[in-house]
Amino acid sequence: MIQPAIINIFEKAAKKAGKILTRDFGELENLQIQSKSIGDFVTNADIKVEKSLLETLKYYYPTYSYLTEESGKIDGDENTIVIDPIDGTSNFIHGIPHVSIIISKMQNSQITDGVIYNPILNEFFWSSKGKGSWCNNKRLRVSDRKELSDCLIGTGIPFGKRIYKEYLTEIDEVSKSTAGIRRLGSAGLDLAYVAAGKLDAFWENDLNLWDISSGVLMVNEAGGMISTIKGETWNVDSRDIIASNKNIHNELQKKLTLL
Repeated sequence: MIQPAIINIFEKAAKKAGKILTRDFGELENLQIQSKSIGDFVTNADIKVEKSLLETLKYYYPTYSYLTEESGKIDGDENTIVIDPIDGTSNFIHGIPHVSIIISKMQNSQITDGVIYNPILNEFFWSSKGKGSWCNNKRLRVSDRKELSDCLIGTGIPFGKRIYKEYLTEIDEVSKSTAGIRRLGSAGLDLAYVAAGKLDAFWENDLNLWDISSGVLMVNEAGGMISTIKGETWNVDSRDIIASNKNIHNELQKKLTLL
């Protein structure tokens, strides 16, 4: 599959910014030994990566609107580019290489194109509407597992002020019915892994659009299914998600709502 022009530009932007992320990821080990202000360092890394992404993307798309984690909303025309400079910040802080740069394009609240790039492991995932989902030139398909008991499910476990009442019950219910739960720490990569068939499903509450925009398109284009946890149609204003290989979607959704 020849990559669409917009994906080529997203790739150029992500790989250029990815060099900053990788360099900073290496520096982090020195920082932790010297125990300087890691929080400030990470904030600066986020800002530097986002600045690099915006520079490249605005050169090619000067009239577009932008929605970014660090800068917020930059108003432009009806096309919007959504950016998460470092998805998996806690992993980044602790030197765990499960982090990604996420870029997607929306038009009239529909996600049309997206990339998820892990520069440390050199995994470049991309998807465009009607063009399928890909990683490093390999076509992605969701898994074909039909029994929930055989399935590996990704999630995000809330922490601090994000804790909500039912989360332990959700984990208990899903753990009992499946082959296990994985909490990998990057919602974007979790969705890419559902698209790749590495995870059979993923659910999480309290998400921002920049975390999951590209991943939603990837799962759909790889033959999967997306909904809210209540089973309603997911849209760009939704704050929670279930993504799956279709076969187990309804069963998983019921387990998460019969609490």
